[in-house]
Amino acid sequence: MADNTRGSSSQSFWEGYKEFWSERFSSLGNYSRFIKRDKPIQSWSSSDVEEFIASDPVHGPVLKTAREAVQFGLAGSALGAVFTAGFAWKYSRSLHGTGLSFLAGGVFGWTFGQEIANHALQLYRVDTLAAEAKFLDWWKWKTEGGH
Repeated sequence: MADNTRGSSSQSFWEGYKEFWSERFSSLGNYSRFIKRDKPIQSWSSSDVEEFIASDPVHGPVLKTAREAVQFGLAGSALGAVFTAGFAWKYSRSLHGTGLSFLAGGVFGWTFGQEIANHALQLYRVDTLAAEAKFLDWWKWKTEGGH
């Protein structure tokens, strides 16, 4: 009888845990219909994305701006990685410390680059997640014959 009580207690804990994290990551629900598929979505090219941008007057410009924001992240990542690794190498001459600084600088640089893009391109005013989900819907419709 004690085992049955403990089982239901851990099950209710697990349900509460899943509910807690599903609320925190509720935005991922937009992608679940694309991720949990029997057959994966076909890959697309830049010309396909450009075709969507030209065809959708609402979500197209948002997707184009989100794609431009990636360049800020890449630039920030490269700068952060090189400068922090250079700084670490200059003052420590430690190969493993330089490598870790390179990785950390890349991550931090990407984060700062994305924040700069968020403000410079005013991404906080638009819903980039909805534009990406709309593109995936459009691509699914185009490749699978429009269901």
